[in-house]
Amino acid sequence: MKNTIKYINRISIVFILGLTIASCGSKNEGTTEEHHEEGENTVELTEAQYDQADIQIGNAERKVIGSELRVNGVIGVPPQSNISINMPYGGFVKYTEMLPGSKVKKGQLLVVIENPEFIQFQQDYLEGLANQEFLKAEYDRQKELFDEKVASGKTFQQAKSDYLANEARIKSMEERLKIIGFNPAKIRQGTVSASVNIYAPVNGSVREVYTNVGKYINPQDVIMDITNAEDLHVELTVYENDIPRVKEGQRIRFALANSPEEWREAEVFLVGSGVREDRSVTVHGHLRKMHEDLKPGMYVAARIETDSNETLTAPEASIVRFGGKQYVFSYAGKKSENGETVHDFEMLEVIKGYTEDGYTQISLADTAEDLSNIQLVTKGAFTLLAKAKNTEEEGGGHGH
Repeated sequence: MKNTIKYINRISIVFILGLTIASCGSKNEGTTEEHHEEGENTVELTEAQYDQADIQIGNAERKVIGSELRVNGVIGVPPQSNISINMPYGGFVKYTEMLPGSKVKKGQLLVVIENPEFIQFQQDYLEGLANQEFLKAEYDRQKELFDEKVASGKTFQQAKSDYLANEARIKSMEERLKIIGFNPAKIRQGTVSASVNIYAPVNGSVREVYTNVGKYINPQDVIMDITNAEDLHVELTVYENDIPRVKEGQRIRFALANSPEEWREAEVFLVGSGVREDRSVTVHGHLRKMHEDLKPGMYVAARIETDSNETLTAPEASIVRFGGKQYVFSYAGKKSENGETVHDFEMLEVIKGYTEDGYTQISLADTAEDLSNIQLVTKGAFTLLAKAKNTEEEGGGHGH
């Protein structure tokens, strides 16, 4: 009786193990079918999903795309456009309303400087003018007497020396007054002042102010710095290996750190000739358009267009990254399944090239296909990628 029971138990165990193996085999077969479907890289959307995703279909476009050199730099100004305002003879600051960042126009009053010595300078000039007529008359008289051999040559030479020395003093005092900022014509009319006005020599903005009302300014002191706003440019750092690629006239696209998506344009006008210790040179670019928000010293990220070719491109938004590769989606058309419209899409691997103005150069990894004949998803590619990944995850879930 005991042997009979043991035999029956062995049969039961073998039967149960057989069912378990059969069940697992069935599951493995189902998993293989699902992975096979995923390998086709296709995505299906119902009509409702298609409308909700706002899918847009287009074609690869032929555009001129330049090969670009990516560099960094700053907004700069040439030395002649950084102007320091000073007073060669010194004085006290009587008036100024300038602040760092103040906009100024050429000829606008910047600062008033007062110095009692200015009165003495003007007095000496007026006295020289007053003596001019007398000394000229005496010179002419002595010359006439000398020519008639009535007066001695010594007397004539003294009169000539006095006259010419006074003329030299008048000219030197006139130039000194101009350097200070006085108008000699107004002084000759009787206008004398201890104060002089200093005006903006260019259109621009005040970069720094180094003084205040009541402060004494020495001749060597800088009162303020002004930047000529009409001569801003980009100064880019290009390293030794890339220097041969940069030429005058090439297009530059640059963006500020605080607005990286807003691209502005410049043009290479000078490539530095000396290589610095860090093996780089400075490339200067003229702005093609003035921008009021640009300030000297601002950091920029730039791209120098070193070459350009016509090529097939796609909008940046149509290219997605997955698994370390780049893909686009092609539209395979629509079909009817169980009375419902379904839209088919295929995920195609592409090779990216250069990007410019929102378009990227692409080519298909499968060279047997023609990119120009493909209906390309130009909007909604990320939605399709998310759908494809979700489908793959669902398939993986059935296999465990």
